[in-house]
Amino acid sequence: MGRLCVCVLEAKDLPVNESYVKLKLGKLKSKTTRIVRNTCNPIWNEEFALKVHDLEQVLLVSVVSNTHHGGGDESRVINGGSVELVVGEVRVLVGSIASADKQTLPPTWFNLQSPNSGKFFNKYCGKILLTISLHSKSHFNHTHSQNLSVATEDSKDLESPQISSNKMGETKKLLKVIANRLDRIFNKKDGSSSKAEDSPETSTILSDSEDFVEGLSSPCSFEEAIALMESGDNKQEMPDNLPGGVLVDQVYVVSPYDLNAFLFAPNSQFRKDLAELQGTTNMQEGPWTWKHGDTSCLMRVVSYTKAASKLVKAVNATEEQSYVRVSKDEFAVLVSVSTPEVPYGSTFRVELLYKIMPGGELSSGEKSSHLVISWGMMFLQSTMMKGMIEGGTRQGLKESFDQFSDLLARNFKVLDLADLSDKEHVLATLQTEDPWNWWMAIKYFLNFTVVSTLFMLLYVLLHISRCSPREPRGLEFKGLELPDSFGELVTSAILIIQLHRVYNMVVHFVQARFQMGTDHGLKANGDGWVVTVALIEAVDLASLESTGLSDPYVILTCNGQTRSSSVKLQTSDPQWNEILEFDAMEEPPSVLDVEVFDFDGPFDQDVSLGHAEINFLKHTSTELADMWIVLEGKLAKSAQSKLHLRIFLDNNKGVETIKEYLEKMEKEVGRKLNLQSPQRNSTFQKLFGLPPEEFLIKEFTCYLKRKMPLQGRMFLSARILGFYANLFGHKTKFFFLWEDIEDIQVHPPTWASVGSPILVIILRKGRGIDARHGAKSIDEEGRLRFHFQSFASFGVASRTIRALWRARTLPYQKEQVMEEHEEQEERFVIPEDSEYVMDNEGKGSKIYSAEFPIKMRSMMGIFDGGSLEHRIMQRAGCMNYETTSWEPIKPDVFERRVSYRFNRQMSVFGGDVTCTQQKFPNADTGGWIVNEVMTLHGVPFADHFHINFRYEIEKCGIDESGCKCDIYIGIVWLKSSDFQQRIDRNISTKFTIRMKEIFEQVQKEILLMSQNFNGH
Repeated sequence: MGRLCVCVLEAKDLPVNESYVKLKLGKLKSKTTRIVRNTCNPIWNEEFALKVHDLEQVLLVSVVSNTHHGGGDESRVINGGSVELVVGEVRVLVGSIASADKQTLPPTWFNLQSPNSGKFFNKYCGKILLTISLHSKSHFNHTHSQNLSVATEDSKDLESPQISSNKMGETKKLLKVIANRLDRIFNKKDGSSSKAEDSPETSTILSDSEDFVEGLSSPCSFEEAIALMESGDNKQEMPDNLPGGVLVDQVYVVSPYDLNAFLFAPNSQFRKDLAELQGTTNMQEGPWTWKHGDTSCLMRVVSYTKAASKLVKAVNATEEQSYVRVSKDEFAVLVSVSTPEVPYGSTFRVELLYKIMPGGELSSGEKSSHLVISWGMMFLQSTMMKGMIEGGTRQGLKESFDQFSDLLARNFKVLDLADLSDKEHVLATLQTEDPWNWWMAIKYFLNFTVVSTLFMLLYVLLHISRCSPREPRGLEFKGLELPDSFGELVTSAILIIQLHRVYNMVVHFVQARFQMGTDHGLKANGDGWVVTVALIEAVDLASLESTGLSDPYVILTCNGQTRSSSVKLQTSDPQWNEILEFDAMEEPPSVLDVEVFDFDGPFDQDVSLGHAEINFLKHTSTELADMWIVLEGKLAKSAQSKLHLRIFLDNNKGVETIKEYLEKMEKEVGRKLNLQSPQRNSTFQKLFGLPPEEFLIKEFTCYLKRKMPLQGRMFLSARILGFYANLFGHKTKFFFLWEDIEDIQVHPPTWASVGSPILVIILRKGRGIDARHGAKSIDEEGRLRFHFQSFASFGVASRTIRALWRARTLPYQKEQVMEEHEEQEERFVIPEDSEYVMDNEGKGSKIYSAEFPIKMRSMMGIFDGGSLEHRIMQRAGCMNYETTSWEPIKPDVFERRVSYRFNRQMSVFGGDVTCTQQKFPNADTGGWIVNEVMTLHGVPFADHFHINFRYEIEKCGIDESGCKCDIYIGIVWLKSSDFQQRIDRNISTKFTIRMKEIFEQVQKEILLMSQNFNGH
């Protein structure tokens, strides 16, 4: 009959501060506005078009809030599994609009009525401003009939010949919508979608595009629909594989876009050939349409009759195919398959996830696509036949997708994944030439500052060459010329400032070109598991500088070892192309920690630009061989920073590495540990979805204690502790890393544990989230606690678990490093004069000098290891402060050791500090001299230098009731450094401020103690 246009403008005095509007006309699907948050007076300015068939229909306008409140209010409705609260509603009869002037209702305020209002009482819930107009059928020409014809026609392309007359105009409209959406993507501000101050123009564009996309089934082709979804704002990340397993994992020589169209375009010839191959009949493809929800996406329905098998007759099946991600060269399609005619078919659905990703560019220049298809099952009802259903489904899918892979291989060339992930092949493709060439220099210096400075300098030189000498004027004399006007003075100042900025840029460039330090090229030592990381590049790194550029470098940590990249200056998209190798390890590593820093010294100036943790057990070797990592952290999330890595895990000794590891564990456990069979290892890997290098060490039968004990099996490997139980088809499965464990406790037997000791495993806070369904409880600190009991041999199980845990949390490298550090400290003795570390008349650079109205003996309390020293140093940011007692090493020379850890305010890295101090009397002044050598750990370039301090404390004043303190600093460089001047300046500045704060605190504490003593 016609179309009802409703414009939702705004609302006032709502009882909630987060709301949206839902429109529903008759039995048609409802339409919703966007959600506006943090206001009780929201503004939407959105327009909708609803089809009208009868003037007796009623338009229902509801204001809905998804804010959660308690209670059982009748105004609550269920939508997609979530609870919504209907704040108020308005009902408008379509016939009243038809009788209005020009069939249009001008902007009118409607009072919202609560759905719970009684017959004699209407609860006021605010107002809503609406504009409503009714358009007759002639206004729409024949669009409505076209939509109906296309919607009822099965297996037709989105681009129907019936709509050719309107094709050009609708295509222009689509291009306009796409252009407007792109403009919004590149010009929107953070949080603009959630503010009530959204402009009417933006809302109109959004509403127009949504209204237009809803009718994509008639005027828009499949390619245009994909382009429109790609330009949308709400892009989801690529989803993880479904839990059932991977059915297809292949790389094909075809671009991702073409492969997506080949598989899912309307009237796909591949689908027809596959149906013929598998004996599928009565296939009907619905058109791709726009699905509204939390995120809008394209979806279609495909129905067909599956061929009969040996166990099941021919049955009808329905697939709901939905695009969950469309982004340039990445596509993800979720398929939900319903087969209600099979036995127990109404109790479950089969889900398939198609992921199409770039497979890398080949040497020939051709593009490739990585296709991964995984499956899972969603049970709608509990059933005792769950295990049998899963087994039958798995077998049927395997046979079906074997045919799928064979047919696809006939159309596109298949690449071997082993060849793509080959370490030597990939690393050979890295850029090996020196990136600092003339082109890089030109790009660095080709900016407004340099160009304008050169222009001004040349202009001034040309002016000087054309001017002849003149007689001195004013205060000038021969040989000295002064500016003759304020204009000349300003010009000279600008030129000096520009020259200074260019000078700083030149210094930065020289440092980046000739003074770079990196672990690039260092080869791994030893035999065992070797991790090789190819650091390629990063994009969109954040910066706190006004230029928007940073000086990034990357720190990689694996099994206690650290590797660092070079520093790239003045860039937000650095290119490294560096290869970093870690020394061999006895067991495969679990995680690789990655953190990107903005370099400006070893202390708090180095800001973290983002971090990430790569879990080797959650990625295949193919994924590790070429992966983009999304960095975490506030700065990284705001800039959407990413890091490109290629990671390779190799075992250069093969099975011998595993045997040596088991022999080492046998000494800890006290029992023989046998190497498991390949079949047993393969079953273990498939059970938990682990990579092929993971090997099973031991398994035990036990009970998992939750509300009720659950019998199952505990699996122990070099990297994980896993548990699996299958009780009448209900499976419980989880695992966590050994590094996730914070503590292991043994509780005595109780009646509840049937006389068996209880093994309690406590994870670190925030770890083991995927295994939380198996935890007994969560303690007050937010840590998961797992209870295991009723082992066949509790002593053997407890010793084995503890031994594997200690091996992962205290790797063998740590003992070796500690021994080397102790040997180095034993060899290192400070001479009495300390002149070998001082560069300014044997003392170094003076950074602090002051006189205090306290006695020298009291001031030396800062070095006696008592409560005063600990209290002052803790206030100065030193955590876990510990000292040894003074011990004589020579006549009148005493020595002690000091250790502590910087807090995050002192250094962004934290960082451990070890100091060796020696004190001896000063024969010249009658005071004391304290020499200190400080060694930093866990900060960049910490192994390149030591910091040396010299404290000279002596008496002063007529009655010697005061004291004077002079502090000198010197930095000893053990290795050549790329940033020596910057680090020297950074350390001197930091410790100048630090020493002043420490000794001012000492003065206040001593004077306060003296006042308290005199008061008593």
